Amino acid sequence: MDDGNGGTSVRFPAAVSATPRPQGRREIVDLLARHGLRPRRHLGQHFLADPNVVDRIVRLAQLGPAGKAVEIGAGTGTLTRALAATGAAVVAYEIDERLAPLLAEVLAGTGVDLRIADAAGVNLEEALDGTGWVMVANLPYHLGTPLLLDVLRDVPKVEKAVVMVQREVAERLAAGPGSRRYGLPSVVAGLYSEVEMGFTVGRAVFVPPPDVESAVVVVRRRVASPLAGRAEVLAQAAFGQRRKMLRSSLAAAVADPEALVEAAGLDPTARAETLSVDDYLRLAESVP
Repeated sequence: MDDGNGGTSVRFPAAVSATPRPQGRREIVDLLARHGLRPRRHLGQHFLADPNVVDRIVRLAQLGPAGKAVEIGAGTGTLTRALAATGAAVVAYEIDERLAPLLAEVLAGTGVDLRIADAAGVNLEEALDGTGWVMVANLPYHLGTPLLLDVLRDVPKVEKAVVMVQREVAERLAAGPGSRRYGLPSVVAGLYSEVEMGFTVGRAVFVPPPDVESAVVVVRRRVASPLAGRAEVLAQAAFGQRRKMLRSSLAAAVADPEALVEAAGLDPTARAETLSVDDYLRLAESVP
């Protein structure tokens, strides 16, 4: 069935006796071999193969029978099954159509709504019914930051996210002003949410293992200021020339950056990484 976003949607009716078995490394390798599949590097496919990590992610999501979860990248379905076992409604996106037969086998009896489509190209705000969604995902490293920030900007129906990303990305998202990892993603995330580090994940729990460590972050949406968009533009300008003082770096966004910074009660000689999210909002409020 066409899902209205250029992909296909398949719903697997829930079975009363459906009890998910944990997918370990051997089960994933066997599943892939039986379906004649190999992970695709260009899709960033590193399939999670540790039931304990899956359990920790699901517990952080805090779902229940009244919950709603949207998963980005169903992969081999190990996290998908665990989400469905909470009793929550689960919509799972998977870009790789080769995995559809495998997922049909794994998700039988779970009640999951599987959508074979590129989630990055889907208008999730239109595609998801109602509010109160939790996004749960083991995100490909090349997709993690832009997809999460786009969801924060454009999909208020997603009120919380529990996502696994590259550890360095997780640290950037959760970083505060003045820290080594603090940058534009930190500011953008902070404009729309509160980010908390969950736990780190080693390379050995994936099939195949990635080259870097991963981490899970918990992102809780907060009510964004009407000036969030303008603050983001100013932050982009400031971090675009982060070695320069604000009186120079903001010239790409405003005509008189020094006057703007002074109007906001900030130091024109400060640099991008020293300003908090609230500082950027003060700058936005001071724009003539």
